Amino acid sequence: MPRIKTDSLEINYDFFGQGEPLLLIMGFGMPGAAWLPSLPFLGSAFKCIYFDNRGTGSSDKPEGTYTVEQMADDASNLLKTLGIPKARVFGVSMGGMIAQELTLRHPEQVVKVVLGCTMAGGPTAAMASPEIVQKLMDGTKTMAADPDKGLDITLPLLYPEPFIAQHPEIKQLMLAGMRMLPPTPPETADRAMAGIMNFNTYDRLDRIECPVLIVHGDQDVLLPVENARIIKSRVPHAELYIVEGAGHAFQGIDPVGIHQRVMNWLK
Repeated sequence: MPRIKTDSLEINYDFFGQGEPLLLIMGFGMPGAAWLPSLPFLGSAFKCIYFDNRGTGSSDKPEGTYTVEQMADDASNLLKTLGIPKARVFGVSMGGMIAQELTLRHPEQVVKVVLGCTMAGGPTAAMASPEIVQKLMDGTKTMAADPDKGLDITLPLLYPEPFIAQHPEIKQLMLAGMRMLPPTPPETADRAMAGIMNFNTYDRLDRIECPVLIVHGDQDVLLPVENARIIKSRVPHAELYIVEGAGHAFQGIDPVGIHQRVMNWLK
């Protein structure tokens, strides 16, 4: 993946596929290459731009809190530096928060936006229990030194237990992928979580005018599905797609069908 100097930092990015540009924004503690399982689907219809958020992969890792607003501006600056005036946007989890801020702060750059397994933040958000959040932090920090142990902690946060039991191969597939990716420094988890805890678009969401698709698994334990309905209540023109039986990593339960639904909407 090449690196490019944007307005404030160097960002690691790459392209996949052909067609209209689709900016893919990854979530908490994961590099852009975590989009690789989705690229064969999305790249069949769009020119996908995927990148490492600050603090992850091979992008710069500055000091201080990583606010969602900063990361939205990073995404905006990446598009500008690449000479892409506007794009469709698909963000998952923290990436969905970044996508909200990108759409609000730089609406001229966003054609359509998919908000996957995310929240609006603020006092109305449906938050995971402190125990779940601590497991997320522990798993993310452990992943760099011991991917096997890190996945044992995080897998139940991403997929429902019955799905994991029915698909024992999923851990080995994820482990193989993790071993090919640059590890995320443990301090990135603290910096990004501090930004997430201060994130709040609830009172501004009604300013979004572009088409919006909200996608969420109904078994999500990290960001409960009620968050999707909260966003929908603030963006009445949005389309709501609840994936039954899916956890936080909603794509995994039906990769072909879910990606096709998202692609058809993006088209």
